[in-house]
Amino acid sequence: MEKILKGNAVIGQSGGPTAAINATLSGVIRGAFEASCIEKIFGMRNGIEGLLGERLVALDDLAADEEGLKILEQTPAAALGSCRKKLPDPHSTEPKDIAVFEKIFEVFEKNDIRYFFYIGGNDSMDTVAKLSEYSKKNQYEIRLIGVPKTIDNDLVGTDHTPGFGSAAKFIATTVREIVRDCSVYTQRSVTIVEIMGRDAGWLTASSAIGRIVDGCAPDYVYLPECPFDEELFFNNIEKSFKEKSGVVIAVSEGLQFADGRYVGEGSQSGSVDVFGHKYLSGTGKVLENMVRERLGCKVRSVELNLPQRCAGHLISLTDIEESVRIGKAAVVAASQGESGVMMTFVRDGSVDYNCNVEPKSVLEIANKTKYVPQEYLTENKDNVTDDCCKYLLPLICGECDLKYSQGLPIHIAI
Repeated sequence: MEKILKGNAVIGQSGGPTAAINATLSGVIRGAFEASCIEKIFGMRNGIEGLLGERLVALDDLAADEEGLKILEQTPAAALGSCRKKLPDPHSTEPKDIAVFEKIFEVFEKNDIRYFFYIGGNDSMDTVAKLSEYSKKNQYEIRLIGVPKTIDNDLVGTDHTPGFGSAAKFIATTVREIVRDCSVYTQRSVTIVEIMGRDAGWLTASSAIGRIVDGCAPDYVYLPECPFDEELFFNNIEKSFKEKSGVVIAVSEGLQFADGRYVGEGSQSGSVDVFGHKYLSGTGKVLENMVRERLGCKVRSVELNLPQRCAGHLISLTDIEESVRIGKAAVVAASQGESGVMMTFVRDGSVDYNCNVEPKSVLEIANKTKYVPQEYLTENKDNVTDDCCKYLLPLICGECDLKYSQGLPIHIAI
């Protein structure tokens, strides 16, 4: 039996925020408050960056405040703040790299941190993996757990990620409303909706969910998993114009031509973040200009932008409940001796949707990408299948009973 490790816990949030990341934070806080092996609960301001700067905040009072935790669960964005900091190689012999890890573990020791929970996406799991490697090498006793978060749904090893369901619900709802709006005129028009997704098209795929609900969905859906075929794109529009006047097309921001160039490359700065990811935007606008030049019809592009990840007024009950559950499960796993793992959802395959939570090695997850499988794409690669929509549908189900004040949802600040 794994020995009981007594000490304090620290929780951080990293990467792009979501409408459910604070629900996961609430889950970890709730789990830590109930765990007899954890004495004090700290939060890191701005993730690992804040830990290096010793910007810790006590969360014990919030842990005992049920009303506060419920408000936290409906508050979008990262209540503790976020960061995009890449840690060096834990085996590096460079003095500046060694100093980074020495500082982190100095903060751990100073505050008796024995439990580390990092809520984030792929790059955050890279951080957990590197800290795990360093702690083993230097024999510092600590449990390090990755708790998934990303609207992109691109983490391998898990059926889906917390935060994705709420983003998918917003996208499916918003695009459906756009389709309704674009159907009222007889004038020919094309509306292109640009949706987040650099490498994986899960979010863009979610725009089609309405098709299996009431038939209301975009006419075409283009994902980054397949090269963008310009001629097929225009042929599809011309074909649709024979049946209707308003055509709606959903596209991923990371759409690429067959030669690997981003469709929106000409409108982008070329800048990259610390993990080497290009900043993407402008795909919809480029396609808008192409349609205007070639077809001469009325055309507009709509970039859903930040509301995809911060629309807390339209969150999925399934997503929020699962986000809390996976946060609590992370603490249980850590208290039972797990470390160097990420908590994952495993769909059990029953007729009624249900997922179990299991820990998996973070080394098998970090720096890998889960793409929309080819079998979820139509033959022409210009839409997603009904099976894809059926996989996505349970993740957006249920509505949260939000608390309001003077007409606006109540949020909490830590």
